[in-house]
Amino acid sequence: MTDVQEIVAEQAAELVRSGGERGLQVAAYVDGRPVVDVAAGIADPATGRVVGPGTLFYNWSVGKGATATLVHRLVDAGVLGYDTRVAEVWPEFAAHGKDGITVRQALDHSAGVPGLPAGVTVDDVCDWSRMVTALEEAEPWWEPGTAVGYHAYTFGFLNGEIARRASGRELSDLLADLTDVLGFPGEIRFGMPDPSGLAVLEDAPMPETGGFTLPEEMLRAVPTALFPTAALGSDPRVLAADIPAGAKVSARGLARMYAGWLDGTVVSRDRAPAAYTESSSGTDQVYGNPSRWGLGFGLGLPWDQEGAPRVFGMAGAGGTWAGADPDRGVAVAVTRNVMSMDFETVRVLVTAVLDTVR
Repeated sequence: MTDVQEIVAEQAAELVRSGGERGLQVAAYVDGRPVVDVAAGIADPATGRVVGPGTLFYNWSVGKGATATLVHRLVDAGVLGYDTRVAEVWPEFAAHGKDGITVRQALDHSAGVPGLPAGVTVDDVCDWSRMVTALEEAEPWWEPGTAVGYHAYTFGFLNGEIARRASGRELSDLLADLTDVLGFPGEIRFGMPDPSGLAVLEDAPMPETGGFTLPEEMLRAVPTALFPTAALGSDPRVLAADIPAGAKVSARGLARMYAGWLDGTVVSRDRAPAAYTESSSGTDQVYGNPSRWGLGFGLGLPWDQEGAPRVFGMAGAGGTWAGADPDRGVAVAVTRNVMSMDFETVRVLVTAVLDTVR
């Protein structure tokens, strides 16, 4: 095998040298073996602190993959089933016609509860009990299981509360168990009360596109005050809270998690197809784009859904991604602290890994 570590390290260094990136990480596993662990650039421009392999990045929805994995681990343990009704473990959720929603539908974004309440604030989304109550009081936007729509914030609280109720344990404790199994304790976190070691986020310049219009349903689901930005992702309240729609992560922790999906260390080997077998698809009822989902994971690469149909993973706002290709036995993760509106950096780095190990 060509030295993929050297190739990716040079590409990462060039991205930083060119000014397109401030700091980033890339990690990859092949057949359960680490083949890439690259850290490049600056984590905090104010102090000059450099990015290390264990630096954590708040890269938003890449953390949904960890939340989904916790639910799958409970299914693996026999605590839940994919067709268990959510109301069986969380009776209050049944209100307003939600009694038939299943764990499967919670995972594949077809449950029909993608929206936050009108007037929701940052303090609200940092309060677990308020978000649980909001889900209990929610009315489905469509008949559950008949359509798909990205549950940007509600995915985390819905699946997080399912896991909490079913296990009788806090989600952060379940996550700590997972990162211990991975061999990178604490390198995937929801709440992080002491954020001093985090990479500092910054917004990339907006492209000069002449403006664009956001879908009405997207604005209905998530108010603009809660759109992912560097400012929101640096808010101490957001960093400290358990908001399992996102996570603070290292690339090596995420890559090892996805490798564990393939090698049987995170879930049993016969569980893995649940991640990359299509469970829901169609036009996203919130964002308007074509979408395909396994149970908790987006299918395909962010820039090519059809060309790699069994690749599964999660993209994060700002242009990050982590996932795995079960056909090649490869798991890859990219973290970065410059939040852009595209996946070009991820495409360059992930393609370098996949092309080299092909």
